[in-house]
Amino acid sequence: MNLKHFFTTLFFLCCATAITAQTDSTFYIKGSMGRLAAHLQLPELKTGEKCPMVIICHGFTGNQNEPLLRAIADNLVKSGIGAMRFDFNAHGKSEGDFINMTVPNEIDDALSAIAFVRNLPQTESVSLLGHSQGGVVSAMAAGQLGESVIKSVVLMAPAAVLRDDALRGNTMGAVYDPWHAPEYVTMPSGHKLGRNFIQTAVTLPIYETAQKYKGPALILHGMDDRIVPYTYGERFHYVIKHSEIILIPGENHGFGANLPYAASTAAGWLADILK
Repeated sequence: MNLKHFFTTLFFLCCATAITAQTDSTFYIKGSMGRLAAHLQLPELKTGEKCPMVIICHGFTGNQNEPLLRAIADNLVKSGIGAMRFDFNAHGKSEGDFINMTVPNEIDDALSAIAFVRNLPQTESVSLLGHSQGGVVSAMAAGQLGESVIKSVVLMAPAAVLRDDALRGNTMGAVYDPWHAPEYVTMPSGHKLGRNFIQTAVTLPIYETAQKYKGPALILHGMDDRIVPYTYGERFHYVIKHSEIILIPGENHGFGANLPYAASTAAGWLADILK
């Protein structure tokens, strides 16, 4: 074991030992672009008892405290499952500059979160749940690691459209030439989308990586999603062979039409698989 790996392992183990009950405050783990803010919720456990864990990944310009993600975590804990939400680099309370954010470095963030959770003494297994761009990250991370590491996956409105958006030169209203991308473009939200995001997005092997995952998966998509059409969710269902898909009529990208239903459906499916 080299020195760098030794100290990385020691960091994870020290953090894992320190967390022995439900955590209501923010803590930090090492990510690709600096510290990542995280929040862990655990069910009541006896000494030495373990439980399944679900890592929850938010979407583009989002954060871990969105009502949908909090509701899912709360539902999971009620079912005896642990949940860790975290902010990707340059989002929420995590470190990093948005101009440097890319899908590949968000995948690296997710891999750091997975390594952290796997080292917690309470962890029985690790699953992933991702919304929007977080769904792409979850699918690709699961494809990279395989079902021996990732027990199950839930993709909520997974935003594989991000590659097509980049090829068209229009990401959430920011217009550009993808083949001659500037240093950054300013989005209507005020966020500066960097050249690296565009250049990595146009060649991102989303479905090719996701299809390597052979474990159970659920795709949940609203049929009134105007940001990521539900056909992108259908393609994930096609390439992930052991997946199920639930299309919700009248539901939007953020599942705001009936948030409790979406949250309970996602958490309920995980409870059935994991418990």
